Amino acid sequence: MKDPAAILEAVQSQSNWIAETLRELVQVESPSDNKAAVDEAVRLVAGIAEAVSGRVKIHKHKLFGDVLEVRFGPARGGSKPILLLGHLDTVWALGTLGTMPWRKRDGRYFGPGVLDMKSGVAMALAAIRALKQLGVSRPITLLLNSDEEVGSPASRPITERLALASQAVLVLEPAQGLACKTARKGVADYRLHVTGVASHSGVDFASGHSAILELARLLQTVAGFTDMRVGRTVNPGVISGGTRANVVAEHAFAEVDVRIARAGDAARVEKLFRSLRCADPACKLEITGGINRPPMERKPGTVALYKQARKLAAELGFQLDEAASGGASDGNFTAALGVPTLDGLGAVGEGAHADHESILIDHLVPRTALLAALLANL
Repeated sequence: MKDPAAILEAVQSQSNWIAETLRELVQVESPSDNKAAVDEAVRLVAGIAEAVSGRVKIHKHKLFGDVLEVRFGPARGGSKPILLLGHLDTVWALGTLGTMPWRKRDGRYFGPGVLDMKSGVAMALAAIRALKQLGVSRPITLLLNSDEEVGSPASRPITERLALASQAVLVLEPAQGLACKTARKGVADYRLHVTGVASHSGVDFASGHSAILELARLLQTVAGFTDMRVGRTVNPGVISGGTRANVVAEHAFAEVDVRIARAGDAARVEKLFRSLRCADPACKLEITGGINRPPMERKPGTVALYKQARKLAAELGFQLDEAASGGASDGNFTAALGVPTLDGLGAVGEGAHADHESILIDHLVPRTALLAALLANL
């Protein structure tokens, strides 16, 4: 076991490096829907990783940003690597730096993506640098995806393949308050599209069959799918329909977000949505979508990781609690495969996806030291 005090000292010696690396990352904007921008962030991190003796592999993709895989430590050996899992894409459009510039104020760093989750990337690289400084060498894989904020359609197979070859997965997403995450809800996205019969609302009202009214009836049923007892929430978040006020609407659609706490609830949710029917026989309903991310359940492998992290955190001088999150991450995929996964090991802050997004500077060094201690002692 590597002494946590020595790890903390090694991380403290590079606090300026962490800040400068984070500034560089934030100032390279990388919205999920702009491949060129995300690829620029990939190239930046690839260069930094190579300087820390990382062996870089870039998985090319035509539609989404490229995926960055970096190997550290012995190229060959008997032990499985630890997978450090994160993403480089953000929800922020190009040009956001104009209104949300990188800045330091009141003990915080601000900027688009600083919390979710470029700080986690800088922390992972700093943790590996600290271990190198201390002469600790163990196999580590760093995987940074470029489509996490849009559901990981391209990177999911890579994530799952590397996770299955790993001893454990440490996810670099932000902490929940001060806690790491031992459970996350799964996510489903459904789209309801109703087709009715258009008519003039004044001249020929009786001939029309409103898609809007039919969708409204369906959404009353959908709202009833929420069941807080089992941790299931159903939220119609987007609705649109019709063309003009004097036209009985021929089309209407809704996009519905579903969160589930248990994998076993996925089939129940699917059955509920597929059982929907139009009350008006002249209307037709099309349902698309389904489960996107399985839930990350609090299972023994994750609990064991948390207990070790809590012990190391205490030796580093702070208390590490655990929490469950209603949000999802790429850690949902790895946990569902049965690979021990601990999430929320990134920065402490607030405002993810909001214009006050920021991290608390005082937590950067101790949280990075915890990450390094886990890598050294797992």
